[in-house]
Amino acid sequence: MPRPPKALAALALAVALAACGESQKQPAAAPPPPAVTVAKPATRTVVDHDEYVGRFVAVDSVEIRSRVSGYLDNVHFRDGQTVNQGDLLFTIDRRSFQNAIDQARANLAQARANLAFAEADLARAQTLMKERTISEQVFEQRVQSQRIAQASVAANEALVRQATLDLDFTELRAPVSGRIGDRRVSPGNLVTGGTSGNTSLLAIIVSLDPIRFEFTFDEASYLRYKRIQGGVEARDNTVPVELRLIDEANYTHKGALNFVDNVIDRSTGTIRGRAEFENPKSVFTPGMFGRLRVPASPPYQALVVPEVAIGTEQARKFVLTVDAENTVRPKYVQLGQLADGGMRVIKEGLAADDRVIVNGMARARPGIKVTPQTEGAPGTPPGPQAKTD
Repeated sequence: MPRPPKALAALALAVALAACGESQKQPAAAPPPPAVTVAKPATRTVVDHDEYVGRFVAVDSVEIRSRVSGYLDNVHFRDGQTVNQGDLLFTIDRRSFQNAIDQARANLAQARANLAFAEADLARAQTLMKERTISEQVFEQRVQSQRIAQASVAANEALVRQATLDLDFTELRAPVSGRIGDRRVSPGNLVTGGTSGNTSLLAIIVSLDPIRFEFTFDEASYLRYKRIQGGVEARDNTVPVELRLIDEANYTHKGALNFVDNVIDRSTGTIRGRAEFENPKSVFTPGMFGRLRVPASPPYQALVVPEVAIGTEQARKFVLTVDAENTVRPKYVQLGQLADGGMRVIKEGLAADDRVIVNGMARARPGIKVTPQTEGAPGTPPGPQAKTD
């Protein structure tokens, strides 16, 4: 006989209540400890570095100015061209200087003729003097005439040499090899020459290979570098340095620190240093900015961990380690420089046998249990497939 609907509803309610009571009696299973990847710190030989910003300067920078005055006749280069030492750059009108040298040579020929006559006259006077035909006064006058003629010849020879130099100075040649700027004077203009301060600037040449990099560093760094070098002068023991440009991420350019100034600037407390770099492709240009990296310590053994394993708590840095009971323990550390391969030098706060969490830090909390996965070999990147070098 079928049961009434009210009886069926009551039976269903009773079954539901019984099932709910049974579920409340059985406790829920605890979740397993989170899995993390751990690795021991690697040991590497590292050198601390200091970084400085500076500018490139040319080894040679020469202003092209004329030694003689005259009208500019011709320009023999293109603006911005690379020139070699001895290349012809400018020509000044030579005609007036050629006339001057011709006149000087004519005066020299006249002086030599006068000298020849004075020498012949003196020779006759010597013969007459032996025969007592002329007086000593006349003889001394002829000796004086011969000496005056010799001096005149020497003076005119000097004038010829000076006129020749002036003629040569009408051709202005490159004193050094390098890159020349734009011309400052056009042909047809009067060029003021000489050694005074109002001479005409024609162009500027700067050498490019090699090139120097100048920067300044503080007194404390200067003392540290001197102790590292053991008091050896930089010119006797060049220090290798590295450089990168403003659009580069790595220090790829190698050079040498070969000069440190002899005076510390009183107003700034800094001293000037200078490094030298090869520049065969003319990538570096005088006035260009760059960032220089200088060794700041002798080589030493240091512990390194992946940069991703380092956390930040306000101003302090820490790493999460796993102890023998697989419990997470934080350790506050003092960081050093960033090493190759994304590794960070740890100066204090970490031991060589500590197991550092390198993957899964978001799942780890201090004091909780974790399940350590494959331990990476020292110095290898985090992950279950890490291999030894």
